[in-house]
Amino acid sequence: MAPRCPPAGHGRGVRVQPLDTTARRLALGGAVGVTGFVAAWAIRGATREGYSSIDDAISQLAATGAPGRHWMNTGFLAFGIGVPMYAIALRRALPGAAWATATATGLCTLAVSAAPLGSADTAHNLAAGAGYLTLAATPLLAARQFWAQGQRVWAAWSVVAGLGSALALLASISDDYNGLFQRLGLGFTDVWILVSAVTMWRTGRLGGDGLRIMSR
Repeated sequence: MAPRCPPAGHGRGVRVQPLDTTARRLALGGAVGVTGFVAAWAIRGATREGYSSIDDAISQLAATGAPGRHWMNTGFLAFGIGVPMYAIALRRALPGAAWATATATGLCTLAVSAAPLGSADTAHNLAAGAGYLTLAATPLLAARQFWAQGQRVWAAWSVVAGLGSALALLASISDDYNGLFQRLGLGFTDVWILVSAVTMWRTGRLGGDGLRIMSR
């Protein structure tokens, strides 16, 4: 049986209590945030005339003057508020700094929304870059803790999610297939956040049999 996670800031010998009802509900912020964000860019990207999800960045859907930009901003807000809520539960369920980078990526997303392309390009690009870095770092930081606790499946999956996200987002810098690589990069970590959020909500902890439970 995999060891139970110690609470953040404590040694591995301390056993953590299952998340309380409030923390489990906060964990769902990650699921709601990711779902709202993906739904916004998927639906608006498919319905906006002349827009290509393969070649165009997500932020163009919320650029100054873009038709229906409020829909994409709603997605940004869902992620920017929901993921920091999820990070509160993550901090209680897993030691280390993954909760901090999760919080940071949510706040960066709010900054991206507040500084749209066409009005504040430099601030927008800085916020987006910081958001990418902290997003990819979140599962990688979690992987270290999972490995230390002997939770090899969660550790391996977290490494794949983090590295996959980082490589795809780096590839999105190119003008070719910018939108595709951006969505792939965000997708790796969005799925990781979604599964970990629902796992914490359903089981009151993170790790162990969470992936098996999710597959039922």
